[in-house]
Order: sequence, then C-alpha cells, then structure tokens
Amino acid sequence: MTKAELVSYIAKEAGITKATAEKALNAFIKGVTEALSKGEKVTLVGFGTFYVAERAARKGRNPQTKEEIIIPAAKVPKFKPGKLLKESVK
Repeated sequence: MTKAELVSYIAKEAGITKATAEKALNAFIKGVTEALSKGEKVTLVGFGTFYVAERAARKGRNPQTKEEIIIPAAKVPKFKPGKLLKESVK
C-alpha cells in the first residue's frame, strides 16, 4: 500500500476528505519522527511501538575493492508490532 492509497483508505473509513486525511497522516508521521529524534518511544496499544535502537560499529567490506572498512555506530528507527497486529497478520 502506498501513501496515496493509505490516504484514500483513511478518508473513506473516517468519512473525511482526502486533503484532511493527508494532513492527519502527515501530522502523525511528523509526530513520530520528532519523538524518535528526541530518543522517545511511540507506543500505540495493540498496534506496536516505534523506538530508536543503537547499532554498534562493525567491520564491513567494500565490494568493489574487497578492502575492509569500519562501519560507524548509528542510531536506527525500529518498530515492534503489538499483539493485535501480530494476530491479525497470521
């Protein structure tokens, strides 16, 4: 499902215009992004939790030169699905 398809679905289900649905979806994305950038968790009960995880530095290899390189540590966004979401996918 693309963002446009999701906007259409939200508009239909909520009985609102696509423009309003897109504003709501963009506000949700912005809220989650801002919370994660501050290192906070975003928990939607039954759906899941968005959080930031630390990825340690590690060794890698340049595929063109076969030279070994060090990939630096990084913070990455992650998502852990909730129980209801897991059950609905089964």
